Amino acid sequence: MKRASRFPSALGIATRLAYAYGKARGLPMTPLLERSGLTRRQIEDSSQRLAVADQIAFLDAVADAAGDDLLGLHIAKHCELRASGLFYYVLASSATMLEVCERGARFSAMVNEGAVQRFVDGQQFGIEVHYAGVSRYQDRQQVEFWFAVLMRLVRELTGGDVVAQRVRLRHSRTRGAREMSSYFGCVVEYGASVDEILFARKFASLPVVNADPFLNRLLVSLCEEAVAKRSSSPGSIRTQVENSIAALLPHGDARVNKVAKELGMSPRTLARHLTREGATFSGVLNDVRRHLANRYLEDESLSISQIAWLLGYQDIGAFSHAFKRWTGTTPREAAAKVR
Repeated sequence: MKRASRFPSALGIATRLAYAYGKARGLPMTPLLERSGLTRRQIEDSSQRLAVADQIAFLDAVADAAGDDLLGLHIAKHCELRASGLFYYVLASSATMLEVCERGARFSAMVNEGAVQRFVDGQQFGIEVHYAGVSRYQDRQQVEFWFAVLMRLVRELTGGDVVAQRVRLRHSRTRGAREMSSYFGCVVEYGASVDEILFARKFASLPVVNADPFLNRLLVSLCEEAVAKRSSSPGSIRTQVENSIAALLPHGDARVNKVAKELGMSPRTLARHLTREGATFSGVLNDVRRHLANRYLEDESLSISQIAWLLGYQDIGAFSHAFKRWTGTTPREAAAKVR
């Protein structure tokens, strides 16, 4: 698929951890890097920011090669939290858990421009994530990595037995769902309309063990300067359409009128923008469905009828017809091969 002309970038923390993980297990890393558009030189130079889309592809490639469907969670459990540098220390010197979440959302662009975070402060508090310039539906490992890192971070910084009250993720998952829920301390909801992690209000005033108000004021000032230098971009229209379609598919509502409304334009204007990028709405819809179909068919716990529903088809027949048009084979035949 085509990517946005301006690639959102990130520090590449999860990617470098995944590289070390794969290398330690004797996986052939060069072909996995090449398949993801990355090079060994980029990985070894920790000062280089990496394109977020390339990182998403690499984490998926390593997860598949290692047979670890929870790669993001597993590397988050053992990573060096201080590797994010200034971002870590501004959180570690904050006064309370509420401030950790608020500053984590505000300064997240320092470590990842593709995942735009919003601080949620109501009856519950936490972080909501929206993807900018990156196709959200292609990601599972990276978003799970960052949510798991936040969970570990607040536990270690406060020294408290913190659990999440609600974790919602837009992608679907059956394998590993129990382990994810056990880690966060609540039932993780998949196929949600938003990516978010929320905590009970009682944790808001939980003090950070090594809070330092003087250091924190200095670091907040430095972070404000760093964020001001980075301009956010919503990315290509195609990417925005992909993200809208992926969220609407399980509801059977991935229609051009609905997507255009979500993006604040008319269907005709949307079609015109897509044409300029060499795409059509039906073509993007098919690409998203084909990509997700291949992922779902690997999951032995999903029946063909469930996959058809997740892709927005009213019956198995319509899904089978479309899948055979894309691949020349039926969903059942494809499932038998990959499973």
